[in-house]
Amino acid sequence: MPAIGVDVGGTSVRAGVVDDDGCVVDFARAATPGAEDALEDAITTVVDELRARHTVEAVGLAVAGFVRPDRRAVLFAPHLPWRAAPVADRMSGRLGVPVTLEHDANAAAVGEHRFGAARGAEVALLLALGTGIGAGLLLGGRIFRGAHGVAPELGHLRVVPDGRPCPCGRRGCWERYCSGTALAATAVELLARHGSRSTVLARDATDPAAVTGRRVAHAAREGDPVALEAFADLARWLGEGLALIADVYDPEVIVLAGGVTESAPLFADEAREHYARVLTGAGHRPLARIRTSQLGDATAIVGAATLARERA
Repeated sequence: MPAIGVDVGGTSVRAGVVDDDGCVVDFARAATPGAEDALEDAITTVVDELRARHTVEAVGLAVAGFVRPDRRAVLFAPHLPWRAAPVADRMSGRLGVPVTLEHDANAAAVGEHRFGAARGAEVALLLALGTGIGAGLLLGGRIFRGAHGVAPELGHLRVVPDGRPCPCGRRGCWERYCSGTALAATAVELLARHGSRSTVLARDATDPAAVTGRRVAHAAREGDPVALEAFADLARWLGEGLALIADVYDPEVIVLAGGVTESAPLFADEAREHYARVLTGAGHRPLARIRTSQLGDATAIVGAATLARERA
């Protein structure tokens, strides 16, 4: 019987009915409200919309935040209102079916491992490159959570001492140099120094707020030199981080997911080459296969539904 996976993000709640082949056969979405009750109402609404058309046995929620190891409560989610909230039990009571919680990057890693780019890998790592960096690690097909359920928080590895400020309170975190937010920040810095070289982004030089990752990607596709340089910088930092991760975890495959990977042709090959150059023991050890997501923006939905079905 199919299950429903729900990707609970900071701007939208996206739900899909997922069959046992990992295919999303129906979809619903709603805006993300800012209050707990309203958010749980929104989840109920999209799930009930799908249940009106399908019989399902379980629901999985993928959440961008810290989830308790027993997957019953959200401890903290920076872009959502839940704080130490027993979300699984509350939503199960509302919906009348078992509800499982999972960190969204873990869910995405499971989706890619079962049905996508990491299928069958013994040691698989997923990097979700979006506003920040999320990560999920699978060892022997099982999620690695660490001692307290919050591993691996790779986006906040400090790669530049006293570097760019991060919302986490520290400076120089990897995601400040390798994410959609980082791409925009790099472009703004480059425009301040080399705005005259820009053919597309130059009109945004006086309004940094107008420079977004999506805008930079559009400009790069148009051949804008500043936008292309910003992507080259992202590729370099991605390669550096991939090498660091490979030194620690030695994964068989690394899957790049998230919104930034829509622009993978602009940076992925350069990142792979940089990773291969700076990896410890380069030329004398196997390289991780670095792939982009096969499930696209449905990855966390598929993984959440799969985990819910397994626990039902």
